[in-house]
Amino acid sequence: MDDKYLKSLDRALEKIPKKSVSAERFEEPKPQIMVFGKSKTMVANFADIAKKLNRDPQHILKFLSKELATKCNFDGQRVFFQGKFREEPITRLLHIYITNYVICTICHRPDTKVEKSGRYISLVCEACGAKSPARPL
Repeated sequence: MDDKYLKSLDRALEKIPKKSVSAERFEEPKPQIMVFGKSKTMVANFADIAKKLNRDPQHILKFLSKELATKCNFDGQRVFFQGKFREEPITRLLHIYITNYVICTICHRPDTKVEKSGRYISLVCEACGAKSPARPL
């Protein structure tokens, strides 16, 4: 009876699917890019990205507009950039922003907030309590 039980367990283990989803609870948001003609690029889900990152949309906009060297307009939900930009550079810049201003350098969790004291900006982790300097915008 023990052999029968062990064989049954082996069959059951074979049927269990391998881990296919990441154990990470934080996934970088993907911007939904739309290009209008030769002069405007829209990120349709910008407010959702800011909410998911738990950051002020104006802080993210300041970073992106400096890095893209262009003007932008935020209407509360979407952002419009002057110029034609593909999805790749905006996604890459968003990843750089997340690395510098969202992810804790010690525990690598996204549970952080930006604190400004005088001229200095710090990234304070609510998970591990670490306080690390952030690059000023």
